[in-house]
Amino acid sequence: MAMADRMLTVGTLAAGVAHEINNPLAYIATNIDVLAAELPVLLNHGRPRLTSDDFHGLVTDVREGVARVSGIVRNLLALSRESDETRGPVDVVAVLALSIKMAHNELRHRARVVQSYPDAVLLVDADASKLGQVFLNLLLNAAQAIVEGGVDQNEVRVCARACDRGVVVEIEDTGMGIPPNVMPRIFDPFFTTKARGVGTGLGLSISHQIVRSMGGEITVESTLGRGSTFRVTLPAGTVQRATDAVDVEQAQALTARVLVIDDEVAVGRSLRLLLAPENDVIAVTNGQDALSRLASGERFDAILCDLMMPDISGIELYNRLAHVAPDYLERIIFMTGGAFTEQARDFLAKLDRPHLDKPFTEGQLRRAIESAMR
Repeated sequence: MAMADRMLTVGTLAAGVAHEINNPLAYIATNIDVLAAELPVLLNHGRPRLTSDDFHGLVTDVREGVARVSGIVRNLLALSRESDETRGPVDVVAVLALSIKMAHNELRHRARVVQSYPDAVLLVDADASKLGQVFLNLLLNAAQAIVEGGVDQNEVRVCARACDRGVVVEIEDTGMGIPPNVMPRIFDPFFTTKARGVGTGLGLSISHQIVRSMGGEITVESTLGRGSTFRVTLPAGTVQRATDAVDVEQAQALTARVLVIDDEVAVGRSLRLLLAPENDVIAVTNGQDALSRLASGERFDAILCDLMMPDISGIELYNRLAHVAPDYLERIIFMTGGAFTEQARDFLAKLDRPHLDKPFTEGQLRRAIESAMR
């Protein structure tokens, strides 16, 4: 039931997420078209229409747009991740900030978001993903309690502060309020005052269960015609002592022979060009070709392997590598566009080795290869 409601919440956000992704994709596509049109001129040593500042600006905008899209996808994965509850110290303000971003498209046409937090970090003992689901649900409810078009007259106020029981978070809206006769039932499963197709009546019920499972409490105050305030109180978390020293060493210039295994031809090509010319990069598109090269004794300093591939997955390749070329088990770096299966998530967790989440930066790539070479 909890996962079904979480995915329904994601469905509610789908139009907003599409809007947020399509905006940067629009100028990324345009910029690439401009660069592609100028490329033949440059190759023929002609005089381009663009100045060096223009070129720099186009590339900078493409990078910024890719970072925005990557952030949206990362947020969606965090929201929809289905896993056993992982409790630990969680920064409440960071989770609130993520939830506000996710609810932005629902809020932007209805109210201004006013945030109030102390300077000190507020840690709670919670599961970050599930806590984010609670905050997102409360923010969407706040937005839907306000009629569209009155942004200047309405606010959704989000505040967090320390209290004697730990940390309290308040999400207050200036919407229509909750009728007194409804108040006793708002946390009941399947009870909703929303129009058909807008809600299932599970959001508040599941939020209530999540907060209680974390040792917290969720309450509400409301005045009809003036708005509602939902209050979430959670036990404080403590900072865990770091057990590993932070590696501050800068990534050195590489001179390595690297095997790239990815079923997307474009990924292998781009990594080869990115690491050129000081590195020798061999790209293959399937695990069997990679295993054949390694079994024949071909030598590599590091292996970059996609986790999810159609023929031989990264997991299967890793297991076969233990028999074919076990020396390479410590040199493999997995790349993933999202470990969306339970098996993949469990594998990465048990492997307890660094991996690269696509898209990654050149710096992250070079540091990963350097680490594998060590």
